[in-house]
Amino acid sequence: MLHRRTLISASAIAAATIALPRVFAQQAKLEKTKISIAVGGKAAFYYLPLTISEQLGYFKAEGLDVEISDFAGGARALQAVVGGSADVCSGAYEHTINLQAKNQFFQAFVLQGRAPQIAVGVSTKNMAGYTGIQDLKGKKIGVSAPGSSTNMVANLVLSRGGLKASDVSYIGVGVAAGALTALRSGQIDAISNTDPVMTMLEQKGDVKIISDTRTLKGTQQVFGGTMPAACLYASSDFVQKNPNTCQALANAIVHGLKWLQTAGPGDIIKTVPETYLLGDRALYLASFDKVRESIATDGLVPTDGPKTALNAIASFDTTVKADKIDLARTYTNDFARRAKDRFKA
Repeated sequence: MLHRRTLISASAIAAATIALPRVFAQQAKLEKTKISIAVGGKAAFYYLPLTISEQLGYFKAEGLDVEISDFAGGARALQAVVGGSADVCSGAYEHTINLQAKNQFFQAFVLQGRAPQIAVGVSTKNMAGYTGIQDLKGKKIGVSAPGSSTNMVANLVLSRGGLKASDVSYIGVGVAAGALTALRSGQIDAISNTDPVMTMLEQKGDVKIISDTRTLKGTQQVFGGTMPAACLYASSDFVQKNPNTCQALANAIVHGLKWLQTAGPGDIIKTVPETYLLGDRALYLASFDKVRESIATDGLVPTDGPKTALNAIASFDTTVKADKIDLARTYTNDFARRAKDRFKA
């Protein structure tokens, strides 16, 4: 009799286990199915996980109807979210710190990049005699958009060389063909940008790289630690009111990150829009090889990363007081952790 009861219990447990996903699916009804995402420079490898998740239908698989608006740089994408014309920003993690310094609370909830993938280079034509950072005084530096992460990295490089942001002129050039043209035509003297732009300029001999965060080692050298980069972030209020929707977004991104871990060059070429290749497939793939390790693997913000970002920003931006920032409010790993468990990322 005891044996029979044990069998029945085991059967009941098995049945309950099988039913769990359905119960969970019913509980996880999306608060919002139509979501607008603002991104600054979608063609950059910096946002490759976003593009992959979109192109492979991972957002749709989560029940989401996602509209992605592409802006010239992260700062403009941020403005769209702060202004309410977009729900979520696909942007740089450090923006959550800058916003909190202005008493605006935004939270990153899934990481796309574990290194900024930004390189700073000087024009070999306009600055052939370059010897050091001081030579940049009075020069024009191209960034994706003023106030973006490319601008932030340039500011950091300048400050370590004894210059202030006001010692140079920043010009927004985007992250695609316009950036290549601006540098090659001599409109700018130096450039802080992402790949594939920087590798294309580098391999053609158009720039001399003076600072590089396209690898984990380079990021460690520039920032002195792990530096979280591209992520999805939204206002803390949005995250609190739409937890199931944020979970679905995190699921889609982590699904994309898992795909990227095993994707070959041919897979990337077939998946991204043709315009992203900037007319040179070989150099596009060379760029991908260079930044591949900087793409996040599981969507989690590293525990030491936020502190690295705060220290970097506070070192040159006097409006950001390190002791006034509550880093715990700038990100959460709850959604990415659940997505990681689901996809075994």
